[in-house]
Amino acid sequence: MNPNQPSSQQNTQPSPNIKPQMAGPIPALKQNMNVLDVIAPQSIEEDFDYVKINDVYFRTIFVGGYPRFVAPGWLEPVVNFDSSLDISFYVYPVDGKSVLDDLRRKIAEMEAEISTDIERGKIVDPSTQAKLEDARALQEQLVKGIERFYQFSFYITIPASSVEELNHVTRQIESVLGSLLIISKHALLDMEEGFLSTAPFGIDKLSITRNMDTTSVATTFPLTSTELSSDRGVLYGINSQNESFIIFDRFSLENSNMVIFATSGAGKSYFVKLESLRSLMTGTEVIVIDPESEYKPLASAVGGEYIAFSFNSPSKINPFDLSQVREEGENQLGLKILSLHSLMKVIMGAITPTQEAMLDRALVMTYRAKGITMDPDTQGKEPPLMEDLYKTLIGMEVPDALDLAARIEKFVRGSFVGIFDKQTNINITNPFTVFSVKDLQDALRPIAMFIILDYIWTRVKKDLKKRILVVDEAWHMMRYPDTAQFLWSVVKRARKYFLGLTTITQDVEDFLGQDIGKAIVTNSALQVLLKQSPAAIDKIGEVFYLSQGEKQLLLAANVGEGIFFAGPHHAPIRVVASQEEHKLITTKPQEVVKVNTNPYENK
Repeated sequence: MNPNQPSSQQNTQPSPNIKPQMAGPIPALKQNMNVLDVIAPQSIEEDFDYVKINDVYFRTIFVGGYPRFVAPGWLEPVVNFDSSLDISFYVYPVDGKSVLDDLRRKIAEMEAEISTDIERGKIVDPSTQAKLEDARALQEQLVKGIERFYQFSFYITIPASSVEELNHVTRQIESVLGSLLIISKHALLDMEEGFLSTAPFGIDKLSITRNMDTTSVATTFPLTSTELSSDRGVLYGINSQNESFIIFDRFSLENSNMVIFATSGAGKSYFVKLESLRSLMTGTEVIVIDPESEYKPLASAVGGEYIAFSFNSPSKINPFDLSQVREEGENQLGLKILSLHSLMKVIMGAITPTQEAMLDRALVMTYRAKGITMDPDTQGKEPPLMEDLYKTLIGMEVPDALDLAARIEKFVRGSFVGIFDKQTNINITNPFTVFSVKDLQDALRPIAMFIILDYIWTRVKKDLKKRILVVDEAWHMMRYPDTAQFLWSVVKRARKYFLGLTTITQDVEDFLGQDIGKAIVTNSALQVLLKQSPAAIDKIGEVFYLSQGEKQLLLAANVGEGIFFAGPHHAPIRVVASQEEHKLITTKPQEVVKVNTNPYENK
């Protein structure tokens, strides 16, 4: 169809030489048929309130009135509208001098109107007063060159398969615009011009404009949507604003780390277990450090390995073990001793510089007693135990060494014996491995989590695979500077080893109250905020630069609702799971009891 000709003038005199062809338009072109005739629709019917092209009805509405203020992104409800729409903007720059002349005249008229009302004892019209303030502000900005002036047109064309559907969608669009205090009107008797104005011709046939400055026009661009999805990855949840899927591949970002903050019972573990279950289907290995034994049913369901640490547990990790990190021809003893320094500070507490130097000497002597030196060929021998370090310190026979020995005595001869003083007898071979520290006392949990994390980290560096490492209740490790520093080092280096570290905590103040906690957040490309407590919301808002509306969303969120951040983008999220997934990952006591008492329901 030629946009410059009425539809009634199109193809009124078909050539008598043209015969019906079964092969389509190509033979017709060979017979000198006009290109416009080939691409033109079969029929066009123009009504005063719609235009019908073939079997599709179109109605164009234009925006005739705007609110005094609009916020950036005010078009999101229209862009994300659940129906197909054709939206067109036309922006025309206007010469500044003519605008200033018009503004001076308008300002003078409004000032005269207000003065007259005051002289006659009338109440000043509030709308006139508001318009005068806006005009004066715009005049000042135009004079200073801060703003420029434009004419702005905004049209929406709605397609539908029937008049009833067209009317229904139109009412919905008008309702959405009305909620934004925007006045819309039908392009009555100009539907053809309206259709052409929203077609990809760049021709404004309606020419219904509104004056706008630079800032106002800028709020309409870009046409951003809150959709946060990619072509591959796992389903994290539903965008609660537009009901679109949030599908993401965490390994496609600059790093694959994730932090999750929420109050107790807000759905943190539920979210992580759901991601872990779905990641297994993409070939990603999952390793979990579980303080509360929440992942045991999931590990059992997927055929994973569940390793519990306690006094009587057969599973042991020797923190002095070198076999897990050893590579042929490489010296790993120095790195292991540095790691043991951090561990011993967690176990022993604060030590003096003299004691630290003595500890370093004792560690070297302990390994040498087993025949292990800086020579890589010796590092395949059986490693020492904590008891060997204890004996080395006792043998030094100086007060500082005896003090250090006394601090670890309970682990080799006291109440904590049997936990960390045995040779390593486990291996990570299962795609889903859970390390549980539930049966350990609170004082031992940070130590156990450090040893487990160090063991996992050495395996990750040795064997490169796509993995997710989940550290639940990470605030245990943030309580001590050395464990927090070790967690930070894993976050910082995980990307090089194809590892995504997921850090979960409900103690926001302890985590974000120190620089390392903030650094972990900064180096996590994925961030999830679920329901927050009023005591923590200000700290969360400061770290994540949340608006007041986003703070209110987190305070009023239901279980499994919050905000999902992926790189520079974020969107509201609602976590959803199938009935089968829910049975495997729920931690609600009443539901867990029901599943345990009716095990066949879980099949």
